[in-house]
Amino acid sequence: MISVIIPTYKEPEVLDLCLRSAIEGQMHNNQIIVVVDGYYDLNKEVLEKYKDKIDILDLGENQGLCRATNLGVYNAHYNKILIVNDDNVFPSNWDTYLLKAYIPNSVIAPNQIEPIPSMFRQFHINDLGRDPNTFDLKAFWKYETTLIEDKIEETGSTLPIFMSKHDYLKVGGWDELYPGPWVVDWEFFMKCEMNGMKMLRTYSCHFYHFVSVGTRTPDQIANNQIKEQACHEYFHYKWGTYARHNPENNSKLIF
Repeated sequence: MISVIIPTYKEPEVLDLCLRSAIEGQMHNNQIIVVVDGYYDLNKEVLEKYKDKIDILDLGENQGLCRATNLGVYNAHYNKILIVNDDNVFPSNWDTYLLKAYIPNSVIAPNQIEPIPSMFRQFHINDLGRDPNTFDLKAFWKYETTLIEDKIEETGSTLPIFMSKHDYLKVGGWDELYPGPWVVDWEFFMKCEMNGMKMLRTYSCHFYHFVSVGTRTPDQIANNQIKEQACHEYFHYKWGTYARHNPENNSKLIF
């Protein structure tokens, strides 16, 4: 069994599709934790829709992605955990494929399908839709089965991530001192590598990722760029150098 952690903020449309795909696509009765990082009333209708199938962790007010993710993991009933963004869509039989791919002392990234070219060369690029309200889940599930390969590579270090709760806690989880959600996942992957974990990618299942579905004004984009730079500066302050990314294998090691 798997404990799934889904932090959510204020995109109820993507959360609805994310939960539908997770619940209808699972073969086992897994624990699905939705961490509501503020804006509960905005998400209330979706949460009520699936309340008998999910655990809801309401943080009351926005506390940031890092703290929301950590608190979700703390509430996991099972040692095998899957951390997923709310703008992901689960493939059919996702839990069966991930349990078969599990390897102790590793962080496993199921591959992703994205609608636009990505910095991660392992991702499969195909625009299957950018609007969660009109996304054809059954068509995605049918298409995704054509991509399945019995292959694992050491090219992980991207979300979603499947690993043990023990290993997540061993490296300290997400660092909550970051001023935003940028770079913190890179640091987490780096810490996993530093602790000897294998950073793996499985092609036995593929999650769809909308990339960005919310409306972003020029002011919001500019503000996010400032916050992202602040995250890079915090990484530099903490580690003495800026975050790095190896495009060949996605390694984040700086030492």
